[in-house]
Amino acid sequence: MAQAALPFDAAPQRLLHWDPAAAPLAPGWRPLVDDFFASDSGQRLSAYLRERLAAGAVVYPPRPLRALEETPLAQVHAVILGQDPYHGPGQAEGLAFSVAPGVRPPPSLRNLFKELGCGAGRPFPASGSLLRWARHGVLLLNASLTVEDGSPGSHARKGWEELTDAVLAEVAATASPCAYLLWGAHAQVKAGLIEATAAAHGRAALVLQANHPSPLSASRPPVPFLGCGHFAQARSWLAERGQAGYFDQLD
Repeated sequence: MAQAALPFDAAPQRLLHWDPAAAPLAPGWRPLVDDFFASDSGQRLSAYLRERLAAGAVVYPPRPLRALEETPLAQVHAVILGQDPYHGPGQAEGLAFSVAPGVRPPPSLRNLFKELGCGAGRPFPASGSLLRWARHGVLLLNASLTVEDGSPGSHARKGWEELTDAVLAEVAATASPCAYLLWGAHAQVKAGLIEATAAAHGRAALVLQANHPSPLSASRPPVPFLGCGHFAQARSWLAERGQAGYFDQLD
């Protein structure tokens, strides 16, 4: 069952302790997560996180596995894959690109809203939360699920990528149809895994790739994020296969 949300000002805004066995995962994810954290790679990652917390590091988000808490495996029909969580105070909430209600949307999220069709006469959502999407079958995942304050990429190559590979492989093997929106180099390296796994299991998969929505890359070649049309393509492709209502404009 998904964990009940706390008011933003009452919820912890950083990771306070690390115990993956205590995460209230949505149905379908527990065997995969337990197997990973029982492995040598998972144990090394847990040891690293506990060491960094013991050393006083400020680690975000407070619930690193939240994407797997909010979206049951059997309901996944779309995946948004980013790089790693926001690294500013109070921003990351464990869902890729999403921020809690009341938090000013960071530039990457504002660019996401622009690509969704906001601006130029259409209002931006009142909230930067993408929780509505997560609860409608959009797995909001990052390649790495933790980061340290002010230090983007600080927990890359510590083991998270092996877990997110396993998550994506499980989705690709079981979810059909499923659209995969891969933004940035850290996400795009997963394309081959997704395509090969989906093909091996006869699953319908749409894999879309573009630059990261960050202002540093959103308008640059080779595939600018702004103007990529991913939301429109994925929405249409899923609707044609009986899965309507994805990526509707948020409130």
